Amino acid sequence: MNKNILLCVSGGIAVYKAVALVSKLSQAGANVKVIMTASARQFVNPLSFQVMSKNDVFFDTFDEKDSSVIAHIDLADWADLILVAPATANVIGKLANGIADDMVTTTLLAATGPVWLAPAMNVHMYDHPAVKRNLAQLQSDGYQFIEPSEGFLACGYVGKGRLEEPEKITAIVQDFFSEKAKPLASKTVVVTAGAFYVPLDERHVISTQSNSRIGQAIAKEAQALGANVILLDEKATSVYKLFEQLEDYKKQYPSAFFIHAANTPTTEEAPILSVEGMTAITFGQKVIGEPMVTIMSDKWIDFSDTAEVNGQMWDATDAKQFAQAFWTYILQGERQ
Repeated sequence: MNKNILLCVSGGIAVYKAVALVSKLSQAGANVKVIMTASARQFVNPLSFQVMSKNDVFFDTFDEKDSSVIAHIDLADWADLILVAPATANVIGKLANGIADDMVTTTLLAATGPVWLAPAMNVHMYDHPAVKRNLAQLQSDGYQFIEPSEGFLACGYVGKGRLEEPEKITAIVQDFFSEKAKPLASKTVVVTAGAFYVPLDERHVISTQSNSRIGQAIAKEAQALGANVILLDEKATSVYKLFEQLEDYKKQYPSAFFIHAANTPTTEEAPILSVEGMTAITFGQKVIGEPMVTIMSDKWIDFSDTAEVNGQMWDATDAKQFAQAFWTYILQGERQ
């Protein structure tokens, strides 16, 4: 693989799997360096990671092992990929809110390359609204996730929350760095999905219906094709907030693909999104400017069995297949 992987280890019983993960990544040819939180060191001694990685282990922000560089900046710049595994609720919350109070979080905030988080915690913690909000924020910020698996947890519960197996994580990393062409590599894709509302008065709103299936499938396929994906799929959110976020991303990523798959209100009170200066694909919403492609359907796309794309009828019953056809069509148009 011949890539630099920075593994950030936070404190949970799954830390023992992180030792095996270092071993698997090293066997696959990666050069691995490890940062540990104080809580992680309560479960596993840093020496275990040092032996497996054959590199120094970092855990103190103020312990500069090389006086010619600032350690957390140097590590962030060194990594081709940063993995946070296990990613506890604590470190997820800190990162989502921009808190940098130890070696792991300061390094993560200094990172400009891809960062993947592999959550691991009790099933009820994983389902807690605060954790879900933090995960949604990180997803909007462009972080990628290796979803936890389901099974018997250390706390005695059975459910979703197990750190994915080291072999599976290693395979995902290898696929990411494979020589197989990824047509959206180095591209940013911003996807809106879900239902949004416009305030009517102090007590009422006008909202739409959506289950996000098409937008989420398009975002997932874009990630598989190598894109940096930003998915805006917040529940019970004002369309004004959505459009403000999109305007910010337009400035931040002027060459991005903007896939507007969110169902937004069309009343007189509702604002209208401007797609001028954007490479935008819309789903029949009223917009200002000319989208690259407009996809139409008899019902909202999430609930429709078919969609019309440039005069052709597509099957929309299977969201994954629709997303694959969508990106094949869009990328063919880009090449022409």
